[in-house]
Amino acid sequence: MDHFLYRDGQLYAEDVPVAEIAAQVGTPFYCYSSATLTRHFRLFDEALEGTEHLVCYAMKAASNQAILKTLAGLGAGMDVVSGGEYARAKAAGVPGERIVFSGVGKTRDEMRVALEGGIRQFNVESEPEMAALNAVALELGVKAPIAVRVNPDVDAKTHAKIATGKSENKFGIPITRAKEVYAEAAAMPGLDVVGIDVHIGSQLTELEPFRLAYEKVAELTEALRAEGHDIRRLDLGGGLGIPYTRSNEAPPLPTDYGQLIKDTLGHLGCEIEIEPGRLVVGNAGILVSRVVYVKSGEGRDFLILDAAMNDLIRPAMYDAHHDIVPLTQPAPAAEQAPYDIVGPVCESGDTFAKGRMMPELAEGDLVAFRSAGAYGAVMSSEYNTRPLIPEVLVHGHQFAVIRQRPTFDEIINRDTIPEWL
Repeated sequence: MDHFLYRDGQLYAEDVPVAEIAAQVGTPFYCYSSATLTRHFRLFDEALEGTEHLVCYAMKAASNQAILKTLAGLGAGMDVVSGGEYARAKAAGVPGERIVFSGVGKTRDEMRVALEGGIRQFNVESEPEMAALNAVALELGVKAPIAVRVNPDVDAKTHAKIATGKSENKFGIPITRAKEVYAEAAAMPGLDVVGIDVHIGSQLTELEPFRLAYEKVAELTEALRAEGHDIRRLDLGGGLGIPYTRSNEAPPLPTDYGQLIKDTLGHLGCEIEIEPGRLVVGNAGILVSRVVYVKSGEGRDFLILDAAMNDLIRPAMYDAHHDIVPLTQPAPAAEQAPYDIVGPVCESGDTFAKGRMMPELAEGDLVAFRSAGAYGAVMSSEYNTRPLIPEVLVHGHQFAVIRQRPTFDEIINRDTIPEWL
């Protein structure tokens, strides 16, 4: 469920007509719903009720300060994967004890900043990283809390570019070597081994891959405890998918996911961490764009929009689908025709959809890309010197611009011309 619904023939974001935002802000722009963010976070939190747990929002999905502040106010922790994301989390008021640091390439500088600023744990992905963290912790005279990320060799049955739990992926250490690696970690005086970490991929639409991975984690927990390790925390990652088209069967609900966790791991008495991103923010955001031209081509027609692949790269990168709807609700019997929906960037890959059935649209009409809240604004760029587009947050009857569109002068003035030119 989201809070972008037609009312009196117009698309609303909560209680604000989206066209009204477009008139004030200009297009394209991202628009997020506070009510949807709140509802989706609480679904995860309630799904784990009765267990000691922390829901850490995966910031890589959308990291605007206003989004982080909204979720932090609900009690969310944060899952960060860079020093920049750590700084964003702290700036949003998230205490270090609610921040988990993941990622395969943490630098010593990032480790130092997190240890000095406070950290719940590092999810360590390799033995060289473990050794580096131990050295940094000893330099600072502290112990670094860690969970070792194990790769359970489970096929998440998702897009190859967002699968992370198979043996050929770059993430984690093979689960078959876990005992050896945990023994190494226990011997390092700068580390405090607190748990196990696992994450098998993103946009998962069935529960079975989770079950297979968590059963392996349960076995490993018992085996490590038998060898003297105090495994008291299980970080299960994220990855639960969302429906990108309303005609598709919905993925499992957070309540079903929570029950699976309790069934497979509840007997261990461990604190549970989960790191949802997409399901929290994906359907909480739309991308709003304007039709620049309707162009007739050789055997096909095009809707040329003012949004482009630099604003929303998922279709170009992943062949991802987003429902695209007009802001003015079409009549139930309105005729539809196939269009290729494209942007103005000088790349053939700047294509959002091919042969998409759409009602008749004209130059100046507004459309919305649904389910664009996750991996939209955070993956955008200024390719073709196109400014990063505004982000807007709606709360009931009010809205605010939470990221301004930069001017061309602001973009150009970031460049520095050497004095010898």
